[in-house]
Amino acid sequence: MPVSWFLLSLALGRSPGALSLERLEGSQDTARCSPGLSCHLWGGDVFCLPGSIVPAPGPVLVPTRLQTELVLRCHQETDCDLCVRVAVHLAVHGPWEEPEDAETFGGAADPEAGEPRNASLQAQVVLSFQAYPTARCVLLEVRVPAVLVRPGQSVGSVVFDCFEAALGSEVRLWSYTQPRYQKELNLTQQLPDCRGLEVRDSIQSCWALPWLNVSADGDDVQLVVDVSEEQRFGLSLYWNQASGPPKHWWQRNLTGPQTITLNHTDLVPCLCIQVWPLEPDSVRTSVCPFREDPRAHRNLWRAARLRLLPPRGWRLDAPCPLPAEAALCWQAPAGGPCQPLVPPLARENVTVDEAHDLPLLKGHPNLCVQVSSWEKLELQECLWADSLGPLKDDMLLVETRGPQENRSFCALELSGCTPLPSRASTRAARLGEQLLQDLQSGQCVQLWNDGVGALWACPMDKYTHQRWALVWLACLLCAAALLLLLLFNKEHVKGWLRLLKEDVRSGAAARGRRALLLYSADDAGFERLVGALASALCQLPLRVAVDLWNRRELSAQGPLAWFHAQRRQTLQEGGVVVLLFSPGAVALCREWLQDWGAVPAAHAPHDAFAASLNCVLPDFLQGRAPGRYVGACFDGLLQPGAVPALFRAVPVFSLPSQLPDFLAALQGPGAPRTGRHAERVERVSRALQPVLDSRFRPGRGVGPEAGGGT
Repeated sequence: MPVSWFLLSLALGRSPGALSLERLEGSQDTARCSPGLSCHLWGGDVFCLPGSIVPAPGPVLVPTRLQTELVLRCHQETDCDLCVRVAVHLAVHGPWEEPEDAETFGGAADPEAGEPRNASLQAQVVLSFQAYPTARCVLLEVRVPAVLVRPGQSVGSVVFDCFEAALGSEVRLWSYTQPRYQKELNLTQQLPDCRGLEVRDSIQSCWALPWLNVSADGDDVQLVVDVSEEQRFGLSLYWNQASGPPKHWWQRNLTGPQTITLNHTDLVPCLCIQVWPLEPDSVRTSVCPFREDPRAHRNLWRAARLRLLPPRGWRLDAPCPLPAEAALCWQAPAGGPCQPLVPPLARENVTVDEAHDLPLLKGHPNLCVQVSSWEKLELQECLWADSLGPLKDDMLLVETRGPQENRSFCALELSGCTPLPSRASTRAARLGEQLLQDLQSGQCVQLWNDGVGALWACPMDKYTHQRWALVWLACLLCAAALLLLLLFNKEHVKGWLRLLKEDVRSGAAARGRRALLLYSADDAGFERLVGALASALCQLPLRVAVDLWNRRELSAQGPLAWFHAQRRQTLQEGGVVVLLFSPGAVALCREWLQDWGAVPAAHAPHDAFAASLNCVLPDFLQGRAPGRYVGACFDGLLQPGAVPALFRAVPVFSLPSQLPDFLAALQGPGAPRTGRHAERVERVSRALQPVLDSRFRPGRGVGPEAGGGT
């Protein structure tokens, strides 16, 4: 996995802590050694052929560690390239014997040398470098004096200057000796771009680079691209992957300057930003600023999804790699947490976007997959819910096999795994013997088997049915006992049923029947009297409609349209229209009867009674009023005989003296009069009497037609 050169801050602009690099003049490669060693760089590159590992003939020099440093190779003051300096640390390995003299030591170190050498160890060290599209190999010859040789210890290092590489590229380094005595060393590193280095004035490719800043704006994140007017650049948002190519999410060619807003829900740890000028062979700058952002990690788990792969596989889909483990668990239909099956099954490391096989013989709707990160449950999916239906009331038996074919069983419950058989008070313990018999008779399904254990799903439906059968039997016994009790007290029961029947009938007769009250608004006192009557009738209950409560609707529709709609609805539902006669109402009726068909005089805008006579009179003239209309007047205000003869075709009651008959007429024909009826009469009478008393108290006169006749 690539190793970052340094940590970048969330702000992508130039940082005060940017790295300042050493400058090398010229283009010649060089090599130098630590004190006491001698080294030589072979001219030109060599072939990269590691060869096979051979045994060391004696003490030999081998590379033990690679170390890198960034420098600038400059051809002019403002014309530099990024270069990688490599230091190879060396140590003595191989079998060790004290040399008899210097010539013997030198010969052991270099058995193929054609001429005597000073007492020293010699090695040919190869450095291999790859950075797309460049690949190089150089050869370094190193000698170590015998006085510095200590078996198994470091003897120094050799430094090579240097391998040129592009900004932001990934470089790979290998080091080994010829011949090769051990596995080659390797190192992979990601080079920084222009923003992490003080190189903007030294590397020409950084001059026209778009400079990018990331800033927070509440819950959102703003990408501010600081470029000159009309400069065109490319911007790409992608999800960086630990292995494989990146997943591109969004890419545009834009003209600067620009500010792009990202919603905080789009942030994930691997979200990276890349910008580049739209020029040939331009340098691209990439950065991933959200790796440590807590919001990004929360969003990553919200975006992760578990998917079932037939027949018994699954996969975790997520935009970024996740450090997670997966395990199977058993979800009981009664609820509660999913019980992990670890052991006997082991946890498995999760690789995102890669198929995983479940070690199962057969699927089951109660088997679920749990994904955890740092021992915290993040995801849980019951993968077979769609294909195998809802959760089943099955008991999971865990079989453990010991030596000499010994087998033991336990039942997985919320309290743990209950051994079978057991004297515990749990459900599995009470049915332990039956469950083991079901297992032996082949009624349980084997879900997993690995030789040392197994998982069995045993259905519990029949035991649930037995439990409900006992419940129904108890209910039937209670019903039979109640019936016997009623038979022994049948006279009391008959009386109670008779009262209940009468109450239901009387309530059904009045409950819900619609009543439309029509009156003439003679004065405010009469309107209060009508309002008191309407409110009292609502307590019976009746569904009362009166224009006094619908003034806004009446003004919007007009009196005639409002009354026509209310009358039609009332009669269609089998209700009753109540005509409340007053001196003013009688005068209006006489006026209409004397001048039938002529244009009526103007009345108050809310006077529905005057408008209603257009519809009411035809019903009375054509004999359709009986059973649909009821008349009423108030004691002391108008006598029933003062009502025009045409309207006396229906019952006209004086209130509250004839209140019992009036309420019976509202309930409809055939409604019985019970004790409840008397209570309702008393209730309505109590509501009307205070209003009537206030109207006729001393000092207040009665209308001129209070005692008039026809």
